[in-house]
Amino acid sequence: MKRAPRWNWRSDQGSYSVETVILAPAVIALMLLMIAFGRVIDAGGAVDSAARAAARAASLEREPGAAQAAGNSAAARSLTGEGINCAATTVSVDTSGYSLDLGQEASVRVTVACTAPLGEIGLPGLPGSRTLTSSWTSPIDSYRGRQ
Repeated sequence: MKRAPRWNWRSDQGSYSVETVILAPAVIALMLLMIAFGRVIDAGGAVDSAARAAARAASLEREPGAAQAAGNSAAARSLTGEGINCAATTVSVDTSGYSLDLGQEASVRVTVACTAPLGEIGLPGLPGSRTLTSSWTSPIDSYRGRQ
């Protein structure tokens, strides 16, 4: 006499496939999120470095126009050297310290803003870009001639 087949509901057959189908998108999304955070952290460090380099370069000049130009070019060189491709970059150089008299403490303040693109990562819900801003102040030599 033949017995009817019995179904064993506790069997693990096929569970690996189901787990893979459920967990794979979550793991991929987590990896893409880590890539996005890594890009933002990397761009933030590059913007800080660019602001520092621009402030230093601007503070070495003797006149406000030259300081503005030196700050802009130093920020651009620094961002390019770091390999950061900003969708939009703004550099603001505050040269009001050049109008102070010799012997007074003066400084140059530079603010660099970079819009880092995140859209090509392809993670739903992630913003298309993030704007990172950094400011840095560098002293101007109090006894060096200014124009």
